[in-house]
Amino acid sequence: MNESLRRAMLRSRLRETDVAAHLGVDPKTVRRWLSGRVPYPSSRAALADLLGAQETDLWPEATGPSTGRSRPEELAAVYPHRWTIPRDAWVRLFESAEHAIDVLAYSALFLSEDAGLLSIIAEKASMGVRVRFALGDPDSDFVAMRGQEEGIGDAMAAKVRNALTHYMLLAESENVEIRVHQTVLYSSMYRADGQIFVNQHIYGTPAARSPVYCLRGAEHGELANAHLASFEQIWAQAVPPRWPLQHTRRRVLPRRTS
Repeated sequence: MNESLRRAMLRSRLRETDVAAHLGVDPKTVRRWLSGRVPYPSSRAALADLLGAQETDLWPEATGPSTGRSRPEELAAVYPHRWTIPRDAWVRLFESAEHAIDVLAYSALFLSEDAGLLSIIAEKASMGVRVRFALGDPDSDFVAMRGQEEGIGDAMAAKVRNALTHYMLLAESENVEIRVHQTVLYSSMYRADGQIFVNQHIYGTPAARSPVYCLRGAEHGELANAHLASFEQIWAQAVPPRWPLQHTRRRVLPRRTS
């Protein structure tokens, strides 16, 4: 029996089914972890992040020198799907920002529809934090291509337009800037200072169902720096969105978050 894991779940008021839902695994798997089976490294990282605990405290037998070599120190957690990230993790991410918040995506519609998270970002901007949104140009072939890849066709452009409409409410702050890009994205990025959530893009799979890597120490880590450099290149080529947004160019399908 893994008593450390059991106590951490009790402190977090999470049941086996709750942990399974957050991590996208079967409750029987969580039961086996509680019985003493050591999870795979990606699951250990995600579970430790969910419980606000250290891996070394939950599985001291699995954190020897070989583990440190196989997993970069800046990799704090891995989630099998974006939808398994607890909302509290998103809150902690944006609340931690003291200097910069950057969002790189096609639409990031899920974020734009969360009034609570937008309020946090707006408050940070009012405190002097620089906020930058780089979203896909809804009239570009790249957004249309991504819609085809995800199997939602023209709905992708509609999602971008909806998201831009929400984000424009933040643009009243002089510290918030919104641009649109015409770039093929291999991942989306949500950054607050030295922390980054990297949402992988998988062909045929919506972003919400794709893995997310949580990086910390962006000012030093090679993985984080590579993503930050990519953002800066895209940002430099992006332009302000055209207003008013045109909704007549493509057929709007029922909205689905991604």
